[in-house]
Amino acid sequence: MSNPVFFTPAGSLSHVAPGTDFVLEGPEARHAVTVKRLAVGESVDIADGAGARLTGVVAEATPGALTVTATDIIFEAQPDVRLVLVQALAKGDRDELAIETATELGIDAVIPWQSERSIVRWKAERAAKAHAKWESVVTAAAKQARRAWVPPVRPIVDSSGLVKAVAEADLAVILHEDAKNPLREVLERLDVNGASPSEVLLIVGPEGGISPREVTRLSDAGAVTALLGHHVLRSSTAGPAAVVLASDVLGRW
Repeated sequence: MSNPVFFTPAGSLSHVAPGTDFVLEGPEARHAVTVKRLAVGESVDIADGAGARLTGVVAEATPGALTVTATDIIFEAQPDVRLVLVQALAKGDRDELAIETATELGIDAVIPWQSERSIVRWKAERAAKAHAKWESVVTAAAKQARRAWVPPVRPIVDSSGLVKAVAEADLAVILHEDAKNPLREVLERLDVNGASPSEVLLIVGPEGGISPREVTRLSDAGAVTALLGHHVLRSSTAGPAAVVLASDVLGRW
């Protein structure tokens, strides 16, 4: 069984070497000691959310601190092809379910999208709190999956902002039920032509779907449409399904 993972700020493991002690403090230490009840002698991983992972043994556990003796320090590189989920805001916390599952499956970044048909709205006074909630969801999912990387939640974009992001992207794929080409074929064709991008945007609409006007604008900016399967998936399901398929086709798994 893999070791439980607890997070420390990015860069804080840079000066740790095997044989030395690292002290984890704050909420993560309290969770490790009071909730997970880690005891002296148990194995644990400490990750900085930016690829560095300390594997070690608990040397001391107090309510406010967990001291771990490092046995190994590794850095996990990011995949050659990074996957970014552009998730439209959706009602009923379906958007949060989407980013949670996608994080467990290996997504590398998340972009909240205020689409034309999104019922949920991140108003000015609510935007910061909602963004922080998404970050919390992603962090918890990364912890559950024992990841060394915590996918960043990028700033929210409206449809105009997404058009700009698509124009600047290596590849942007609109997951759409009316698409003609399966997602697998779209990605395999790029790989065969030796044009595999370094970052792929996977664009998922809200429960009401992406509007025709948005599809046109995004396509004009360079996005391609792709079909996931014969059935219409929920907004909470499409992104994770695309992550699984893309990870396989692109050799991430």
